[in-house]
Amino acid sequence: VQLQASGGGLVQAGGSLRLSCAASGRNYAMAWFRQAPGKEREFVATLGWNDGRTYYPDSVKGRFTVSRDNAKNSVYLQMNSLKPEDTALYYCAAGTILSDDPRSYPYWGQGTLVTVSS
Repeated sequence: VQLQASGGGLVQAGGSLRLSCAASGRNYAMAWFRQAPGKEREFVATLGWNDGRTYYPDSVKGRFTVSRDNAKNSVYLQMNSLKPEDTALYYCAAGTILSDDPRSYPYWGQGTLVTVSS
């Protein structure tokens, strides 16, 4: 499975961005992670393939929304009310189970940079 993430950029605090991830395969659980400089990779959101279950950490719950378009094999991350602490390289990932552990996802995109200015 090949993943291509896009949509990152520079935005002011309080603004919004929408990230996209195009996948070459289907029938996978999809997830978003992020990694800020000097920090570990952090779980952001995950979405099941068939049942639409979603999970978010408290740090983004209510601000971020993950969705997918199965016909386009694409996953999206709508990010609202962005904060400077959301600044990071954002990765999409694919796997067979829903999980907040990056080790559960064998397939990763290249990352797209999100910078939130204060």
